[in-house]
This record gives sequence, structure tokens and C-alpha cells, in this order.
Amino acid sequence: MARAKCTTRMTPEDLHSLHHPSRVVRTVLVVDVVESVRLMEADEDGTVRRWRELVSEVSHDVLPRHDGRLVKSLGDGMMLEFEQAPAAVRAAFSIRAAGDRLNTAVPASRHILLRMGIHTGELIEDELDVYGRSVNLAARLTSLAGPGETIVSAEVHDLLTPTLDADLEDLGECYLKHVQAPVRAYRLGPPGHWPVIEPGSAATPEFRPTIAVIPFAARGVALEHQVLGEVLADEMISALSRTPALNVISRLSTTALRGREIAVTELGAMLNANYVLSGAYRIAGSQVVLVVELADAPSGRVHCGRQLKGDVRGVISGTDDLIDQVVAEVSAAILARELQRAQAQALPTLESYALLMGAIALMHRLSQAGFDRSRELLHALIERAPRQAIPQAWLAKWHVLRVQQGWSGDPQADAKLALERTTRAIDADPACSLALAIDGFVQTNLLKRLDVAEDRYERAIGANPNDSLAWLLKGTLHAFKGEGELAVEGTEQALRLSPLDPLKYFYDSLASTAALAAGRYERAIELAQRSLRANRTHTSTLRALAIAQVQLGRLDDARATVTELMRLEPGLTVAKYLERSPASPYETGRVWSEALRAAGVPE
Repeated sequence: MARAKCTTRMTPEDLHSLHHPSRVVRTVLVVDVVESVRLMEADEDGTVRRWRELVSEVSHDVLPRHDGRLVKSLGDGMMLEFEQAPAAVRAAFSIRAAGDRLNTAVPASRHILLRMGIHTGELIEDELDVYGRSVNLAARLTSLAGPGETIVSAEVHDLLTPTLDADLEDLGECYLKHVQAPVRAYRLGPPGHWPVIEPGSAATPEFRPTIAVIPFAARGVALEHQVLGEVLADEMISALSRTPALNVISRLSTTALRGREIAVTELGAMLNANYVLSGAYRIAGSQVVLVVELADAPSGRVHCGRQLKGDVRGVISGTDDLIDQVVAEVSAAILARELQRAQAQALPTLESYALLMGAIALMHRLSQAGFDRSRELLHALIERAPRQAIPQAWLAKWHVLRVQQGWSGDPQADAKLALERTTRAIDADPACSLALAIDGFVQTNLLKRLDVAEDRYERAIGANPNDSLAWLLKGTLHAFKGEGELAVEGTEQALRLSPLDPLKYFYDSLASTAALAAGRYERAIELAQRSLRANRTHTSTLRALAIAQVQLGRLDDARATVTELMRLEPGLTVAKYLERSPASPYETGRVWSEALRAAGVPE
């Protein structure tokens, strides 16, 4: 990409672009200088010189490295365009670092501080400029950013791999000037350590997209390392096969394709795959440098392209986390792609796996519009496959979350509907661990039949010992009963097994409740705050946080937490909490309700 604006004679192609702009999906990054007027008044020459140096570095270094384009540069801002959201985020970090370097030579009062906004969407583009609502939204997002901050939209958030691409903090639904509906926004921080994906719950093959991993090509490596491409492909196939969201073509079916010049679209057709993962590697000293590309098989479009490094011996022995990084990146990119399609395309045109993956992601975002859309997707999937257990189970969970969020106008009706769905799911597949676990969730949270729920969780774990959701919900059941150590044991096992996205905040939230039951209040606060960083709208997380704060004597913090809780659930009272809480018959219910009362929840 990295196209430059013409400054002299325009070509016929340029003139055609100006007269015939195209609609494209792009990521727009807007960079704004904080307090630019004050800086100009204090030191006009120095400010202009440093700003020009920054624009030059962005144009000649940052944008070529991240496949971006400088759309326009103003006296106190820039607008940049990228094909991929992760590239825009990496460019934002590079721009921030370049600005910090330029600031080291001047006093703090003259520092050029930047704020940025990033949004992905459809826009109108010609050779010189970009136009449309997506451009305006990116610009408006900068108004939410403080000095040195970057704010991204939910559309960008859904295209990133948390902790690998960036640390993301949910700001909730935000109102922007001249934008009628609130916008879900996230604050961006530098990426951190990426954890390992381990097995989660099983899924029916019909509801999983298929991926083919092509052995990686060697680029100028010694004979002894020629086999490494096969090793990398084998390990990735093995790791991807353990993820619950994907079908993976066997190595025997893809090995013969290594090194052949075959288009991605042809590979997809030959292997009946939805996605193709391929790439190349080279050796630099003791390191392997791996370039991977995830492409959409029907269109050939690349959705994820990354360069990663690992230790050669570590990769071969299995002690290096290079494979896990690739698996995390691929899983997140596929989920983001299917979520984007589920939101943008008509339901009849979507494959079953796109409906399911989009529904799960939207359900756990817990914004009202997305939550309602998730039910629509699940109903469409159930109409398409009425005898399949998986969509019935997820729709049952939707009803439970609706009650927990305080969005239900009739909790008893939701309980009845949830039970109907899990009954259908278990009738369709008595050994489906997801259906059993969510039936236990319904029995616990809506029907208060904790003995029945415990049986369901045991059966789910018996069917699939690696079902992280069953472990999580089983641990939470023990928490409600005041069995703290068993609660922590179950939820910590779930955290080790849990998939990374989109349920991570949910796992942390329920693990916080388990820590409450065990009297580990600092741990409960840590988990609740981690959950809230990912999703600020989950009301049960705020309840757990407030209770832990009261138990530690932090009443001011607890009252602030309850203020936020009451904003999200204004009708909450202690009586209503006890009415719906599975802990109400136990000592935990008494202690927790008293803590909420002390924090300011009305009677």
C-alpha cells in the first residue's frame, strides 16, 4: 500500500480514481496534537520543526513498515489509512514512540503530546482523500482520548488479539459529539505476554470453519533445518486441532501441496477449506523467523499476516511459545472475521459457523444491541439445524445472562425458556458437555436446584474432562454454597483451560466470586478488576468487586463501585439480589447481601 499523494502531474489512473471513488473497508487512524494552540504560542518555530520531523518519520519509516498511507497532514494532526486493524495499532505504538523520542530534547511544558482514534469500517476512497461516516467516527474517537492515549472502536477491538496485539480496556458505551447512538470504545495499551491456548469445550463439526495448514517454505536455510517447515506445520495442526472452534485438515492432506505455486482460492477448493494458513521461515543464528499468512480461501484475501520469532531448539522440543502465538493469532483473526460477517451480511447467506461464532461474541460483549442481535443469530441457526445441541445450549445461556444483567422483564419466563432449550439440547445429544454444563447453569442461577446442577456439571466433566466452562460453573456452585476451597479449585482449573476469547472476562468474573467464598478478598478484587478491564458492563462482576471491597474495609471504593453498578442496573435492591441469587439460602448470601447494603445498594 503506502501510496504517496501526487504533488506534480497526475496520471490517467489518478484522474480516474478522483472521478470514480471506490467503497472499501479500511482502518482509519487519526492523530491529534493536544493543546496545539498553546504549544504554538509558547514556541512556534520549535513546535513546527518537531511536528515536521514527526510527520517525516511517519511518512518514510512508520507507514512503509505497516503498509499504511498518509491521507492528509494538517498543522496539528494526521489522518492515516491501513488495510488491516492490527497494522494500524502497531503504527500507533510506533508513532507514540517516535513522538516520545522527539520530546526528550525539550522541557516537559513543550512536549508534543498525541491522542489518537482508530476505527475500521466502510469508507469512500479516492487517490487523495477518504470520506464517510467511518472517517468521522475515527476523528470523534480522539475526543475520548487523553494526552498519550489511543481509543479504538468495537470494530477495531474485534479484529485484535488481546494482550498479543494490545492491552485493551473497555470504556463501555460512550457518547460522541454529532453521533446519535452511543459507541462502544476501548482504551489501547502496549501488548503484554500472550498466554497459551489450551483445550476448551467440544463443538459439533457443522459449527466450525475448516482450516488447512500448508507446510512452511524454507528461505535460504541450511540442509539440517530444511525439515523445520514440516515440524512447524505438524505442531500447528496439532495445536489448532485442540481448539474447540476449528476443524483442521490433516497433515497427510496438505503435505503434498508444500512448495507448489497454487493460488489460495484453488487450495481452498481442493481441500474444501474455509481458511488457509501458510508462510515461510528463515534461520538467524539460534532463532527461527517465521512469516505466517491466514487467508480466506474463497476470496484469497489475507486476514492476518505476522512475522514471529522463536528459538529453533525450543520450537523442536516444544518449550518455545512460537506455535501458541500463531494459534492465538489465527483463532482471534477467524473469530473477528466471522463476527464481522455475522453483523454485516444477511442471515440466509451466512454459513452455520459464522452464525454461531458471531452470536457467541456478541452475547458476551453485553451491549444491549449486540446482545439482541446474538439471539437473532441463534434463532436463525436453530431454524437451520433444529436437532443440533450446540445452538440450543447457547440460546439457553443467553436467557441466563439476560436475567443476570437485569434486562429481563420476566425472569420466570426466561427461566422456563432456558430450561426448554437445554432440555432440547440434551435430548439431541445426551453426551454434549456444553449442553450439560449450561443446563447446570440454568439449574443454578435461575431455578436454584443446586443438587441437580452439581449432577449436570459432573456429567459434563465426565463427558469432557477439558470442558473449561463446566469446571468454571461447578466452582461457582461451590462458591454459592460457601465451599470456598472447592470453589477456587474448580475456577482455577477453568482459568487454566479457558479459551482466550470472547469469554475471558466471564471466567475472571466467576473466579472472583469463588475467591470471595474462600475469603481471598485481594484475589477477588484482582480478578474482578481484570474482568472489568475487558468488559465494564457485566453487573455480577461489579457486585463481586463491591463485596470484596467492603470485606477489606474499603467502603469508599465499594460505594464508587455500587454507583457504577446502579447506573447499569438502576432497579437493583438487596431484596431483588437475594431473590435471584443462588447463595441466598446459605451464609454466603447473608454476608454478601450485607456487604452490598453497606456499599449503598438500597433495601
